[in-house]
Amino acid sequence: MPPSAKPGKRKAAKRPSRNRAKDPSLAFEPRQARSRESERKLLKAAAEVLGQHGVEGTTIPRIAAHAGLTPGSIYRRFPDKEVLLETVILGILERQDERMRTGLTTEMAGQIPLPVFSENLINSLLVSYRANAGLMRAMQQFARASANPVFRHKVARLEVRTYERLIDLFLATAKNIDHPQPRIALSLGLMMVISTLHELVLHMWEPKAWKTLLPPDDQALRRELTRAFLRYLGAPWPP
Repeated sequence: MPPSAKPGKRKAAKRPSRNRAKDPSLAFEPRQARSRESERKLLKAAAEVLGQHGVEGTTIPRIAAHAGLTPGSIYRRFPDKEVLLETVILGILERQDERMRTGLTTEMAGQIPLPVFSENLINSLLVSYRANAGLMRAMQQFARASANPVFRHKVARLEVRTYERLIDLFLATAKNIDHPQPRIALSLGLMMVISTLHELVLHMWEPKAWKTLLPPDDQALRRELTRAFLRYLGAPWPP
């Protein structure tokens, strides 16, 4: 104990008080958090409205009502519907790309037999297409019709990068593909699967007319797509 110190209860040193009026940083962080949460809620509502009502039916007033906001508060963040939907779509594709990057690794995929990996992946695609058909259809329509080359380039870059990561996972598990260019074979085989899902789930406008020419249910469709994919690769498939 220093000589000058006296025994007994020590008084806590007073900390300088921070006045919210004089220190804007005290109020700035909560405002930022509220602003981020409000924007998150807005983008989520816009995606839901887009999936339910399509591009034409997605309007700023409808999004505002769905998000519990005013149209004016949306226009303070986004100049028009096009910029808002561009932000929504890029956000969805970026999250998808991030999940692909941080999810299953090539080392993990390499431990899974190709038939099992293929069937699980095709089943996941089919389930996702069924659950998000309206949103996926609207996203595709909006991106293809967009006059903004920067937006279109970003969409294409994200889609290709996600697709390339998917091909890398397949290459890790498909060790004996009977094809001189395995990467091209996997890419084309997956395009066949995805194009079929696009046609049957997203764009078939009169499915009853095709009923007798298609698998009777999604379980049968999954098996037929897996069979076609693996046979194209020259990989074994259980009878």
